[in-house]
Amino acid sequence: MSDIRTFTVAPDDDGIRLDRWFKRHLPDTSFTTVAKWARTGQLRVDGARAKPGDHVALGQVLRVPPVEPERQDAKPKRERPPLSDEEVAFARDIVIHQDAQAFVLNKPPGLATQGGTKTTQHVDGLLDALQYDNEGRPKLVHRLDKDTSGALLVARTSRAAAFFAKTFSGRSAKKVYWALIVGVPSIEDGMIDLPLAKQPGTGGEKMHVDEAEGMPSRSRYRVIERAGNSTAWVELTPYTGRTHQLRVHMAAIGHPIVGDGKYGGPAAFLTGGISRKMHLHSRRIAVDHPDGGKIDVEAELPQHFADSLAQLGFDQMLGNMMPIDDPQPPTRAEQKTRAKQHAKNIRKDRKGERRNRGAVEAPGRGASRGTKPGAKKPGVKKPSPKKRP
Repeated sequence: MSDIRTFTVAPDDDGIRLDRWFKRHLPDTSFTTVAKWARTGQLRVDGARAKPGDHVALGQVLRVPPVEPERQDAKPKRERPPLSDEEVAFARDIVIHQDAQAFVLNKPPGLATQGGTKTTQHVDGLLDALQYDNEGRPKLVHRLDKDTSGALLVARTSRAAAFFAKTFSGRSAKKVYWALIVGVPSIEDGMIDLPLAKQPGTGGEKMHVDEAEGMPSRSRYRVIERAGNSTAWVELTPYTGRTHQLRVHMAAIGHPIVGDGKYGGPAAFLTGGISRKMHLHSRRIAVDHPDGGKIDVEAELPQHFADSLAQLGFDQMLGNMMPIDDPQPPTRAEQKTRAKQHAKNIRKDRKGERRNRGAVEAPGRGASRGTKPGAKKPGVKKPSPKKRP
């Protein structure tokens, strides 16, 4: 009995599940072992028998059995290779916000968030460079697709990771994306409400709209500026967090994100020197801070996206003027006025195109053909007006 171990619950672990505590502090102890200790009464909290799913509180004392002898056939734990000086410099260079509890990174396109099959370069593998003097390494809070760039939140402590996880699951974190899309939506400010599920036969690598068995998924888009009827620059806000949600939703209404061949096919690529890279960028993240106040950070565009905006004649300042602090959709009167003006602009531009049929046009216009100005697309509706007292 002299080998019995005792631990006191620290502030960072207040309120977490017991199995989660073991994962943080005794990672070599498997869940099976913890469950066996609980079943046989060897695992106790403040003297009482405990189960893996119980929550622990600050100051409680955990009684843990002695370390079990290592099995000879157990696989050795894989060690992370040390980072090179270049990798350390790169990781620190993409930090755009830093405080005692969190980092915000501006993830470049082409860098995966986490590792996987044949993926050796990823953000998670670079986090040792950001540990500094902290006891534990930073922890990812959410993900961005490999080809999506922009703001990515990373927790510096276990307490911050638990806080942010709760914030994201409660949908109180606000994320705003910028994207270039093929064609111009007939509704200028719309809410896409289409359930999503993993597409069969793709091994979970691709999502699709599934009205029968899909999970509820909602995304809002707002047109910032348009280049004729071939391309639009939009602001996107996800209200749920499904895999590839924004990409699937925009493709589903006939306006795939430029460069997204996975969901838009060949029509997602524009001619005229526009980059073939994905034009989806996590522009802003706003989330409550574990110590009070807010983290509210904007990430600069990657070079290819900025170049495309300039080539299409878009003014970046227009994106910054969008009322992104106001989560409420426009009133019914505002929607009607905007819809009329938007439809008028589309008709005007189409008349101009008919007069200049010899001009070279970027592919993708067909995505909006056959839709009269002001007509709705499947799954798209105007946001409900703000309720007035």
